[in-house]
Amino acid sequence: MDKKNTVIGVLLIIAAMAAFYYSAKIAPQPQPRPAIETAPATSPIARNQAPVGGPASSPHDAALTAPARDTAPAEFVTVANEFISVKFTNAGGAIDSIALLKHAAVKGDDKPYVLNALHAAPALSLVDFPGADQDARYQLVSRTSTEVVYRARANEQLEITRRYTLLGNGNGDPYQIRHETTFRNLANQPLPLPRGAINIGTAAPVNAEDFGLYLNVGYWDGEDFEHVERSKLEGGGFLSGFGFGSKVDLPFIDRPAAIMWASVKNQFFASILTPDEPGTGMRIARVKVYPQAPVEDKRAYGVSGIAYFEVKPLAANSSTTWGATYFAGPKEYTRLSNTENFKHDEDKAMQFGFFGWFAKLLITIMSKVHSWIGGDSLKWGWGWSIVITTLCLKIFFVPFTLAASRSSKRMAKLAPMLTEIRAKHKDSPQKAQEAMMRLYKDYKVNPLGGCIPVLITIPFFIGFFSMLQSTSELRFAAFLWASDLSAPDTIARILGFPLNIMPLLMGGTMIVQMRLTPMPSTDNMQATMFKIMPWIFTLFCYNFSCALALYSTVNGLFTIGQQMFINRLPEPELEKRLEADPKAKMKNVTPKKKK
Repeated sequence: MDKKNTVIGVLLIIAAMAAFYYSAKIAPQPQPRPAIETAPATSPIARNQAPVGGPASSPHDAALTAPARDTAPAEFVTVANEFISVKFTNAGGAIDSIALLKHAAVKGDDKPYVLNALHAAPALSLVDFPGADQDARYQLVSRTSTEVVYRARANEQLEITRRYTLLGNGNGDPYQIRHETTFRNLANQPLPLPRGAINIGTAAPVNAEDFGLYLNVGYWDGEDFEHVERSKLEGGGFLSGFGFGSKVDLPFIDRPAAIMWASVKNQFFASILTPDEPGTGMRIARVKVYPQAPVEDKRAYGVSGIAYFEVKPLAANSSTTWGATYFAGPKEYTRLSNTENFKHDEDKAMQFGFFGWFAKLLITIMSKVHSWIGGDSLKWGWGWSIVITTLCLKIFFVPFTLAASRSSKRMAKLAPMLTEIRAKHKDSPQKAQEAMMRLYKDYKVNPLGGCIPVLITIPFFIGFFSMLQSTSELRFAAFLWASDLSAPDTIARILGFPLNIMPLLMGGTMIVQMRLTPMPSTDNMQATMFKIMPWIFTLFCYNFSCALALYSTVNGLFTIGQQMFINRLPEPELEKRLEADPKAKMKNVTPKKKK
């Protein structure tokens, strides 16, 4: 049976490697990308009109009739601080794009990464608001080193003033922008307004090799965080034939909900809109940000979000103001978890998942270690932070590991007796199970004791994995031969197959570790799975971030040294409980004296 399971496992591994190689070989080569430029207002991708069948419009929409579309070229002004450079446009009186001055677009290049560079509409532009949306040309009222004010009129009935202020210097986070839109009724009678809708930005793939796995629009309703990936808007697929998902591409998805904040993000950067008053719903749209790319190329598409809010009718000669805070910057947990600047759990945009507590703990410890060892001034600073954090965790878990090792060795000594029990009760699995449980109880052995270290490290491994897929600190961070800890450490390609060193080292340490560790069970199937596990993990992590493999490699090296030390310790004694042996019990009972 053992040989049969081993052969099956080896065949499965060979098949997986063959499929992995074949998929890498036939994968389409990255399409050349044009220079990233802001889409002009006349471009099809710069239009974000609500498709037919969208959310119902306000019953007062007819109060404002759409004027003729202004075809004048858009005009731009730029306001900047140390962290961001915001390019404003009079087309909609909104944000055309935001350059992140501390983050390069390409490693080794001085050009900054630009959020909303390719967009469906200017960020924070009003949507489907006649005379005031992105088709309108606002007048620049004022401009200072930190503030820009635009104003427009809709059919001489409504005046709209849009104010933008860069925060920072003790008044908010430097990646935040304070925005206020004031609606003023110029008429001598009440004026109903259309339903409010504001574009919160467009997220595009971070580079030509990004297939958009992390592109999504999310929102927090005060209790739960929901997110919609771009893939949910993509139709077809095997499961669509069985009723799971749509068979055709969806232009948008509407979600009615209380919106405490909404986000549009890719793998490393996010735009987060936090309104002063909760919104009433979201629209998530799939937009083609690279018009020249083939329709079937998933890398040509991004996602855009629209937040809905209610605007009450204005009394004669009155005004009302809608306000919000807009964050546009890197996905850094230590930044988004600062409750002084982010008061509505905006750190949930990191999407750490079910093991989020472990991910938050790991990124917090790693950030502290990074600052203690010198920060970015130290060469390979983030790589050393991962190494030190891993070693600290391993040292913390040493007592648990020693206890588990002792339990595992005691379990191994019971192996002959367990084999005898299985042979004796081979026709009655229930009796065999009861006999084995009595044996464990008699010798005070926990059959799961040897699994405790594995069970403890699994949440940290998953937490580390989820943390790596969201944090921007590791982007372009080098370590040893790896030029980017957030990507695979590919050093060459052999017949199209990437040669990644760190996952191979991880697999090697796992194989050595498995050979040094005594098996806690005599079950052939479990033993076979333990042998196959290193190969499965290597394949699983081969094309992931090499920071994950670095963590696992350091973890494995420490475990190897620890296991070598444990194997030199004296063998634990296997003592049977006294009351379990009737003869021994009788020997230790003092006979009563006769009267």
